[in-house]
Amino acid sequence: MAEKAASKVRSDKIWLDGQMVPFEQAQVHVLTHSLHYGYGVFEGMRCYQTEDGHSAIFRAREHIRRLFESAHILEIAIPFPFEEILKACADTVRVNGFKECYIRPIVFLGEGEMGVAAHHNKVRVSIAAWQWGAYLGEEGIKRGVRLKTSSFVRFHHNSLMPHAKATGHYINSVLAVHEAQRSGYDEAMILDVDGFVAEGSGENLFVIRDGVVTTPPSTSSLMGITRDCVITILRDQGVSVVEQRFPRDLVYIADEVFMTGTAAEVTPVREVDDRRIGHESPGPVTRKVQEIFTAALHGREPRYQHWLYHV
Repeated sequence: MAEKAASKVRSDKIWLDGQMVPFEQAQVHVLTHSLHYGYGVFEGMRCYQTEDGHSAIFRAREHIRRLFESAHILEIAIPFPFEEILKACADTVRVNGFKECYIRPIVFLGEGEMGVAAHHNKVRVSIAAWQWGAYLGEEGIKRGVRLKTSSFVRFHHNSLMPHAKATGHYINSVLAVHEAQRSGYDEAMILDVDGFVAEGSGENLFVIRDGVVTTPPSTSSLMGITRDCVITILRDQGVSVVEQRFPRDLVYIADEVFMTGTAAEVTPVREVDDRRIGHESPGPVTRKVQEIFTAALHGREPRYQHWLYHV
């Protein structure tokens, strides 16, 4: 099993409710409502050093837009305007002196009332940043990872709304990835309630067969920002991309498979349920996507410069 990159979550300062506070002082009460009920929303963002030596957050505006949309879906009113949250993300990177890092904004309900419907608790916002390598490991990026179909299915879109990046939703993902890793795999492949492929525990999934790239629709999965980037890159290269449901046995006979996500970036898949994918190494389409996407992250692709928010 490929070893995931160790992540020591540490920085000097964290932005909390409009103020930069020392890391040790960014604390909440044990009766924080969202700790008990999983009622909150968050984002995962990455900042990269560009070739001119500066740093830029990748697709920062799209991430903060999704944060606000997730809160809107859950009927949480974020007590700060969009531009202030956006600026606070850049400030958090800068004040900690990071050239490259992962950024985690989170919106949650604080202490006060207890019970499911705690309407009057204060809405709190935190933004932390820390250094975090490849989510599925550097070896996974190079050689590909092994997936196991999970016994836990992705929830129905009328049960928990998947277009909200909500904290509580990830219990489903935690159970799936723990099961996969206990069995010696790197990551889980999760099916929807009808048995079609949905996504990984925290990644979108793409399959390639006979030159056509297929990815599940976002009916039961998060509308990934890296997913959107990859679809754009592929179509700009003249590659056909189809968004449709498909069963897991189509994954078994794919020429190539890869996963996408802010943390995972573009990670090839070399095996699913003990079936080898292609030649058990990243195929030509996957390698090309990795190459262009990596260049875009570091400001080397002129057509995708607008994806960068400079710190």
